[in-house]
Amino acid sequence: MEATILKWHKKPGDTIKQDETVLDIATDKVDSEVPSTAEGVIEEVLFKENDVVPIGTVIAKIRVGANAAVSSSQPAPAPEKPEYEDAKVVEEIPYQPTSSVVSGQSSDNKIRFYSPLVLNIAQQEGIGMAELESIPGTGQDGRVSKKDILAYVTNKAASNEPRATSQEPLITSHKPVTTTESSDNQVAVAQSSQLTANSYPGNVEVIEMDRMRKLIAKHMVDSKHTSAHVTSFAECDVTNLVLWREKIKKDFEKREGEKITYTPLFIEAIVKSIKKYPLLSSSVDGDKIIVKKDLNIGMATALPSGNLIVPVIKNADQLNLVGLTKQVNGLANAARTGKLKPDDTTGGTFTLTNVGTFGSIMGTPIINQPQVAIMAVGAIKKRPMVIETPQGDSIAIRHMMYISLSYDHRIIDGALGSTFLNSVSKELENFDSNRSI
Repeated sequence: MEATILKWHKKPGDTIKQDETVLDIATDKVDSEVPSTAEGVIEEVLFKENDVVPIGTVIAKIRVGANAAVSSSQPAPAPEKPEYEDAKVVEEIPYQPTSSVVSGQSSDNKIRFYSPLVLNIAQQEGIGMAELESIPGTGQDGRVSKKDILAYVTNKAASNEPRATSQEPLITSHKPVTTTESSDNQVAVAQSSQLTANSYPGNVEVIEMDRMRKLIAKHMVDSKHTSAHVTSFAECDVTNLVLWREKIKKDFEKREGEKITYTPLFIEAIVKSIKKYPLLSSSVDGDKIIVKKDLNIGMATALPSGNLIVPVIKNADQLNLVGLTKQVNGLANAARTGKLKPDDTTGGTFTLTNVGTFGSIMGTPIINQPQVAIMAVGAIKKRPMVIETPQGDSIAIRHMMYISLSYDHRIIDGALGSTFLNSVSKELENFDSNRSI
């Protein structure tokens, strides 16, 4: 839905070749380069670094053809007088007044976007930044529409309120601003900062969330608001699987050039179980259930920063163990080195997360929307267990692991969720220890 501009590689007046990188953007936790679609000269850059821009928005203009040689110092043509009529909005930009006192971003770093039509009306009517932000919007995501701002202007004139200009003080009790000219404003900023600091009693450290953490937080809260979460647990004996991996891992790495971890083995068991219970690979659209035939398994991967990202193994049911291993290792390395492509994190139909990597024996994961289920595997621990044999019960040391499944109770009942989890458990427990590679 939106992208964050990370870095401009070109500025107005620079020449650009087709397919040459213009800027870096971040979309849904993945950074990528944007190439130029034409050859010419950068005429105008419409957004600054760190601006959040809706997908499909015009962010820069390139002059092509015979008139391409344009200096960055060349003045832009004066804008035409705005007309209050409906127009197709092809771009949206954050409103900034011409005042020397410029409002900063809100405390939650969310920028409010306005269409060029709304901006023209605001400037024509002398409406400043703070006043524009106070107007309630009825458009998508609460944006101010033409109808909203014209209604505001009409009501304002009817009530004979004094018209605000772009030189109005842009300071509110909840949104500090920055300025280098007004000492009064500097005092106001200090008072606002003091109020913010006093809201956290005691000896504290305030840490601003980075962009990825904000995305994760929103994604998790939205998931809880969307799905009715239920979590079921199972315990499985993975001794055969552990011993088999220990036996073949050196030969596997020598032959395939890849280290084999437990993750592809877990994914293999999940895929076999989804084949039996396909509703676990689905999504909900209103009162419709969309069953996904392509089994794309996401695997939660920890990043060096401590954040998580979920690269997706596409068509996992069509890969053998070697293919799964190469996909798992390749995506995990790309995630840790920041080389994931946007397509690598989309299209997942079921997610696996390994909470045992950091020592947890079990977890209650949150569903990765719009999926309906996510499975967590805990740490593998040796424990004494009662073993049933033809000669009677005995106690033996076994490799045990807890697995858990969080699922959307809107369409998956406890019986189906528990049956699926038990199926995965049996696949792992009955692993063929004589399997060849």
